[in-house]
Amino acid sequence: MPDIKHFDPDAVLETVVRLFWRQGVAGTGIQDVVTATGLNRSSLYATFGGKRDLYGAALRRYIDQWSRPAFRSLAQDQRGLRAVAEFFDGLIAVRCAGEHARWGCLVVNAHTGAENGDPEVRDLLEQHHRELRDALHTALVAAEAQGQLASGTDPGAAAEVLALLAYGVNLRSRAGADAKALHATVATALQSLGNPTTA
Repeated sequence: MPDIKHFDPDAVLETVVRLFWRQGVAGTGIQDVVTATGLNRSSLYATFGGKRDLYGAALRRYIDQWSRPAFRSLAQDQRGLRAVAEFFDGLIAVRCAGEHARWGCLVVNAHTGAENGDPEVRDLLEQHHRELRDALHTALVAAEAQGQLASGTDPGAAAEVLALLAYGVNLRSRAGADAKALHATVATALQSLGNPTTA
């Protein structure tokens, strides 16, 4: 007879996402996962594979649950720079207050850890970057069409700059940066892109 799982793999993976997100890959061992999920090692390995496979699954789940909805919302918002500002407002709110304060972003955290040496992880990081940049680019193209951008501003280059700023917000918030200071930095960046006659 086939083995019947007496647990919800989806709920287990959600717990694992939180572990890796809060503690990092290096700081999370298989025993941590066993303790947090209540599963024994054999069930864990049979369902998800080893730690590398488990982390890959957690990273993909995080991107699907947290990153892509935010990117989609930004890309669909036609308000230009206001949409970009609200994207950063939401990012700072999640990173600096509430349950996930000082956890940073699981994807951005991977940029600074040894896990980025894994080709599968690098591919996920690159894909995530493209999706972030493309969403910002779409919003900036809308801003350009509405005359909101300063003359000579390249939406593509500006999207890359803002993507790097988003990484910086994530990393600084993990270190306990003040939300007010992060908002001021973002405001300065957006002001530098804006057309003063439409401000």
